[in-house]
Amino acid sequence: MAQDIFDLLTGELVEREQRITLAELCACCRQPAERMIAYVEHGIIEPVDPGRTTSRWEFSREDMLRAQAAARLQADLGINLAGAALALELLDEVKALRRLVNAMQHG
Repeated sequence: MAQDIFDLLTGELVEREQRITLAELCACCRQPAERMIAYVEHGIIEPVDPGRTTSRWEFSREDMLRAQAAARLQADLGINLAGAALALELLDEVKALRRLVNAMQHG
């Protein structure tokens, strides 16, 4: 069952506006809920409605991708949570700057 959820959430079937639960996020990232909660605390991901209890949190597709990236940074490079958050923030800035340069070149 967990593999089915993983396959569904990591395939092309996850649409941009589709929401996933904390349990589904944990399954697709193969991480415990405590790790996902720590990601929220460090600003790596953000629940759609942070006012809800953790068991009712829902996340976007982008949050799933960020959580997977953070998990890879930690596993592959041994980066701590603060370092993963900083790395993802810097990667976001690089993407934004590339879009800006591209728009300036074509606009």
